[in-house]
Amino acid sequence: MTERSQRVVEIVEVGPRDGLQNEPSVMSTAMKVEFIRLAIAAGIRRVEVASFVNPKRVPQMADAEEVLRALPPRDDVRYVGLVLNRKGLDRALAAGCTEIGMAVVASETFNQRNQGASTADSIAAWLDIARSARAAGIRAQVTVSAAFGCPFEGEISAAKVVEVVERVAQAEPFEIAIADTIGVGVPTQVTEIFSRVREKLPHMPLRFHFHNTRNTGLANAYAAVEAGAVALDASIGGIGGCPFAPAATGNIPTEDLVYMLQRMGISTGVDLEALIRTGQWLQDRLGRPIPGMLGKAGVFPAMHSVA
Repeated sequence: MTERSQRVVEIVEVGPRDGLQNEPSVMSTAMKVEFIRLAIAAGIRRVEVASFVNPKRVPQMADAEEVLRALPPRDDVRYVGLVLNRKGLDRALAAGCTEIGMAVVASETFNQRNQGASTADSIAAWLDIARSARAAGIRAQVTVSAAFGCPFEGEISAAKVVEVVERVAQAEPFEIAIADTIGVGVPTQVTEIFSRVREKLPHMPLRFHFHNTRNTGLANAYAAVEAGAVALDASIGGIGGCPFAPAATGNIPTEDLVYMLQRMGISTGVDLEALIRTGQWLQDRLGRPIPGMLGKAGVFPAMHSVA
């Protein structure tokens, strides 16, 4: 592994999608666009901007096309759209997404509740989606969700996760993400899953997605970075959750994660103080306190941070 001072970890901002999808009220299109603009101004270069799913099931994402239309094209920014089936892919391509992601759940029960399909059917859909996205010149990546535990089935074995990862890897995604969708994982699980996936897919870039439901999210992020993860998902302010997973609270806060990484000497390319301001902006718009801690405590030392 390279020295920490030479390492770079990419931050994928998921607040505009995974963050807002669990909010009780629907944020206006204009406000979503401003949220994304502020994230980009802070240095974020990959943003989950929307999910192209049934608006009756996730009404907070009903304006996906409108959000994309309002975003300026930028060669240096990837606008990521989440899709779960071919119809979602067609919508994302038509809207102008420059990257698509799909989720396949390691738990059969959760996959049925979240996507209305078996895990095998979702894998088959992903293989088709990845081929079509590649033919359209769009980057495609996939997330293996509920990899650390399921609210319906309980423990998910590392062997099961690796099996699903190997199957989705057949589509040759540019990256695979491993997600703790309900926030039950601990660092030893992260290390085990990473090492077992790396044995099977030694050259596949791995991204991790953690929820902070049981306050282990940052510890898990640290374990992922130490293991060799190239990217981490996070949500400004720590907002978020999954509408189909009971008690699944928000993602790890982007500003808290960036603070930790920067203090470790790992570069993210993100302006920490701009993230804090964006979190404060978001808190004002939501009308309630956000979970992120850095906005409350401030940076240390109390001076301008270097990304």
